[in-house]
Amino acid sequence: MDMKPSPLYARRYRANQIGVALSMSAMVLGLVALLWILVVLFSNGFAALDFSIFTNDTPAPGSEGGGLRNAIVGSLLIVGLTVVVSTPVGILAGVYLTEYGDTSKTAEFTRFITDIMLSAPSIVLGLFVYAIAVSTVGHFSGYAGSLALSLIAIPVVMRTTENMMRLVPGSLREAAFALGAPRWKVATMVTLRAAKSGVITGILLAVARISGETAPLLFTALNNQFFSTNMESPMANLPVVIFQFAMSPYENWVRLAWAGALLITLTVLLLNIVARVFFREKVSA
Repeated sequence: MDMKPSPLYARRYRANQIGVALSMSAMVLGLVALLWILVVLFSNGFAALDFSIFTNDTPAPGSEGGGLRNAIVGSLLIVGLTVVVSTPVGILAGVYLTEYGDTSKTAEFTRFITDIMLSAPSIVLGLFVYAIAVSTVGHFSGYAGSLALSLIAIPVVMRTTENMMRLVPGSLREAAFALGAPRWKVATMVTLRAAKSGVITGILLAVARISGETAPLLFTALNNQFFSTNMESPMANLPVVIFQFAMSPYENWVRLAWAGALLITLTVLLLNIVARVFFREKVSA
């Protein structure tokens, strides 16, 4: 004898089916939009990509040809200095929050500020650095650009370091303490070493986050048409060049903007792949 489902079961089943259908529709819509963006970017970017991109500097208005050498080198210098500054600060702050900040009011305040910086618009951080590091000295500079990007990268590295170190089993710390190791050595030589794969992943994700930031650099590093490695002066960089060239009426400038966008996208993709590899090694271990 067949049992007829109750009205409550039928109502819940219909609600579940509707929820699944809406979720699938949202996923398909997001994937279609993402694939559309990537197809347009790759088709235009690879069509504009050639060897002269890496050997010539950005052209003057109305001139033919040109490349992105100065912007590529400028981005590498700015991001490289950002990594040098943000990595030790973020890691040491994460170690403090994990090992020393369980009951500290300072740690609670630090976590609160970190949450604000993680959610703050990047243009706000750029304006802040402009007010303290650009307007006071009277000119834009690569150092100011690195400072603005560091304010974005440090919270990412800090929070990732804290989360990864909290995943380390407490028995590992207890064994080190039982052997007579001081707390600072347990934190740096035992706990941090055990979580190094996750920390490296956080650093790579922070670099991927700041690689395409445009707003902070508009207020700090600005741009430079010529090749320069002087971090004390305005410096060309890929995000700002893409922003300026994409809206220009010159065909070769638009072509260079597509090539620059492709380079940043491939760089971020590579960093995410490397981060996934590190994360998978951590899990398998």
